[in-house]
This record gives sequence, C-alpha cells and structure tokens, in this order.
Amino acid sequence: MEKSYETKTEEKQAAEQETMQQDSPKRSRKKELFRFEICFLLLAAALFLMVILSIWIGSVAIPVGDVFKILFSDQMKGEAVYTIVWKSRMPRLCAAALLGGALGVSGFLIQTYFRNPIASPFVLGISSGAKMVLAFVTVIALRFWGGMGSVSMVAASFLGALVSMGFVLACAGKVKNMSLLLVIGIMIGYICSAVTDFIITFAEDAEIAHLTTWSMGSFSGKDWNDVLVIAIVVAIGFAGCIALIKPISAFRLGEGYAQSMGLNVKLFRVLIILLSSLLSACVVAFAGPISFVGIAVPHLCKVMFSSSKPSVILPGSFLLGAVFCMFCDLIARTAFAPTEMAISTVTAVFGAPVVIGMLLRGRKNRT
Repeated sequence: MEKSYETKTEEKQAAEQETMQQDSPKRSRKKELFRFEICFLLLAAALFLMVILSIWIGSVAIPVGDVFKILFSDQMKGEAVYTIVWKSRMPRLCAAALLGGALGVSGFLIQTYFRNPIASPFVLGISSGAKMVLAFVTVIALRFWGGMGSVSMVAASFLGALVSMGFVLACAGKVKNMSLLLVIGIMIGYICSAVTDFIITFAEDAEIAHLTTWSMGSFSGKDWNDVLVIAIVVAIGFAGCIALIKPISAFRLGEGYAQSMGLNVKLFRVLIILLSSLLSACVVAFAGPISFVGIAVPHLCKVMFSSSKPSVILPGSFLLGAVFCMFCDLIARTAFAPTEMAISTVTAVFGAPVVIGMLLRGRKNRT
C-alpha cells in the first residue's frame, strides 16, 4: 500500500534529523580543531612579536628595519648594534622563552599531580628548596673553586627541588585536605628561604653580591653557552612530558580509571615528580625563583583554548609561558631603565590578579 504524503514527509524529516545528529559531533570536532589552530597561531604570532620588541626596545635604540636586517641577514655584521643583539639581547630573550615555557609546563604537571589549580613549584616550596641547595653549593664553589658550571648549577637545583618535593609528598601522605597541604608547602618554602638567608648572612661580600642578585630573579647576563644548557635540559623535560600525554589524560579521569587502562600509577607519579622538579630546577639555576607563572599560565591556557586536554595544554602552556616571561622581562628591564626590576616583581603584578580571579571564581561556583 502506497504511503501517504504526510508519512513520507515525516520519514524524510526523521532521516534528516538523524543525519544531523550524526554530523553534529563531526562539526563540533572541526570547530574545536579550528579553535586550537587559531590559538596556536596567535601564540606563535605573539612569540614572534615579543622577539621583535625585545630586540627593538632597550637602552640602545635599534630601528625596526635594522632589527630584521640583523636577524635575517649579515648586512650589519661587524657593527655595534649587531653585537648587542647577538651577544646580549638574543641570549637573554631565548633564555626567557625557554625558562618561561619550562615554568608553564612544570606548573601544569604539579597541578595535575595534586589535582589543584593553585599548586605550583613556587607555592609548594619546590623553587625555594632548589634555591636553598643551590645557594649553599654556590658559596662552597665560590670559596674553594672560584665558581661552578651550568650543569653543576642545574644538578644542585634539581637536588634541592627533590628534597622539597619529598617533604611535601611526605606530608601529602598524612594530610588529605589539599588546602592544608598548600599551607604546608608555603611553610616549607619559608623555611628554605630562611635557611638561604642564613647562608647569605655568613657569606663573603663577593658571594653575597652574587647570591642577592640571583635570588631576586633575572634573565640578564646569559650567554649562548647558558642557552645551550637550558635548551638541552628543557628539551629533555618537555620530551618526557609529551611522552606522558596519554597517561596524564587517563590519570586526570581518576586513579581507578588509570589503573583499569593498564597505567602503573606509582611509576607515573615518580616520572611526574622528576620531570616537574627538573624543569623547576633549571629555572631556579639560571634565573632564580620566579613566582606566579606556574599557577597563572596553565589556567590562562585552559581559558584560551576552552579545553583541558593535555595534548593541547602542554604545548600551549609552553608557548604561553614563553610569551608571558618574555613580556615580563621586557617590562622589567625597560620600565625604569637603567634600573632593572626583579622578574618576580613583574610576574607577580600580572600573575597575582589571575590567581585571585581563580579563587573568586572557584568560590562563586561552590556557592
């Protein structure tokens, strides 16, 4: 029996609706990928812009046209501005970019481990522990050997970071309240800072000058040898993070789910601790303790991408951390030139409001 016109129309509408429902996930996926691509392009453009601005602006003014000539040709080789760019400003901005990226990634790893958006290397005292051990080793090295190499600095900072992280983890086993754990981490940071001040008090004048400048935090004074060591350490740490993207995704859904997927949770936790400590130690060794970047950058990255996928947030946090620290370094050295501000002063000005906004937003969501 032939179907009526109304029946055929209803069947056609039902088929079209079913097709639209099947196409909807594909469309949303395409929109998501498009948004990710746009965000990464914006971060890349911002990174390039910060490179140009960091070279252009300074105590010695360099015309924008000359900046491009210096970067992309040898036309001005041998001139004073060429030397200034390649021996002073370029190593500094490369160090700021690499260490800023390391801070962003380290913050994301620690927030994933403790499942708390306020956790960071600075808040939990990890940076302060690295600072304490490095200060002690530096005093010994300056007094008996006249100094220490870049690799030794990273090793000493790494040891200090592991010591602080060990104390935090020991407390984490006994304290279930995450807010209390953060307070304990802050107290550990204060203790490490007090020990560092004690070391500086009994150091010699030359050692005090060196330690005081370093402890305030700065990207200045870097050369290409420093940049090479930083690049190697950060590349190792970031490569390890990329290899853990799938385990991180499973772990974020709960330990039970991660174990059901075959993840060795204990080994995973150890790797997260080692990678976050290595990246934090590299930052402390070459730039001193830097605040708020590890908290603010992962949060801003999640807001920017409207996602919390590790495959997106890890590289996004690295790029955003690089841009953020390059911008803060530019402000630090030019705002009151020739006087240079401590980098943590500038990162606090821009990072603290983000943290306050996170706390207020979390409180609003709970009420």
